[in-house]
Amino acid sequence: MSFTSQQIKIGIGRTLLRLMPLIVMGVLTLMTFWLVQKTSPPEAPAQERIRLHEPDYIIKHGTLSALNELGNTKYRILTDKLTHYDDDASMDFDIPRMRLFQPNKAPVTVKADTGHMDGDLTILELFNNASIFRPAQAATETEPATLRMLATSSYFKVLINDDIIETNRPITLEQGTSIMNSTDGGIFNNIQQSMTLSGQVKGRIERAPKGAQ
Repeated sequence: MSFTSQQIKIGIGRTLLRLMPLIVMGVLTLMTFWLVQKTSPPEAPAQERIRLHEPDYIIKHGTLSALNELGNTKYRILTDKLTHYDDDASMDFDIPRMRLFQPNKAPVTVKADTGHMDGDLTILELFNNASIFRPAQAATETEPATLRMLATSSYFKVLINDDIIETNRPITLEQGTSIMNSTDGGIFNNIQQSMTLSGQVKGRIERAPKGAQ
């Protein structure tokens, strides 16, 4: 059975007519996809996408320690709850207690109701019922005796790399039986273990017992 060229053309035309809806739909789909690609903003790489400030892990009754260049403990933070954030690596603490260590000196304890540490582990902020405590220490061959010291405020900022604790809020300082109040805060130098008060300072100074300062 043979077909004429006219019959072949008619058959092809009928086939195209039957396929025409599919061809049109395919063309429209391709055009729609092209338009979406042209008008949509480029997707940022995964590492550049904005991350929400949400916890990525929580530790109950955690401990965070850091060593100095000699391998000795420089500071240690104990907390009832540690919350770590993925976007900036910062941490929040519930009931933080930080101990600062200096060779041949009594360790200093800083604590508060809550705390926040930046992602670089350089600044610890302490909020509400914040205090700095240094126990009394007897005289040694290299260090003079020191009296018990307690400084209280609503806020302290610990500059970890500088061994400095500071506040710009009212502070009460007790040393031995002496007590002083400052309106503008003060600075505690952990290397020298001394406190400098700012602003208006009022209180009473008692004579230190013999052999102490």
